[in-house]
Amino acid sequence: MTNPWAASLLVGLGGFAGSVSRYGLSVTSQRFAVDWPLGTLAANILGCLLIGVITGLSARGEIVSPEVRLALATGFCGGFTTMSSMIYEAAEMLRASEYLHATAYITGSFLLSLTAFVVGLMAVHVLIRLGGGLWS
Repeated sequence: MTNPWAASLLVGLGGFAGSVSRYGLSVTSQRFAVDWPLGTLAANILGCLLIGVITGLSARGEIVSPEVRLALATGFCGGFTTMSSMIYEAAEMLRASEYLHATAYITGSFLLSLTAFVVGLMAVHVLIRLGGGLWS
């Protein structure tokens, strides 16, 4: 995509949708875990899963256009996932001397998000093999 205004608009629209989705996920998750930042953890894992799928599809050629990649990977996933919230929540746990919770949260966030990314890549690979010509 050569038009920087159009690219910025796609990223902005995707970012808006991702931010609103993350907020909804956080509000919803507070019903289940008030003392644990489940919404941020879920957003980071789901966002990494989605960007893994997008990356896997993009590596297959023109399955995902550059415009869709901008809107989804850069925009939506960028607005949906949040390192700053995770760090803030971990810092609050440390401030409250909840060292084990903070360590588990940081480690779990990283490992589960990395795993979700790899699962996304693998899912695309498996679906392409199962779908044969459908995806190529």
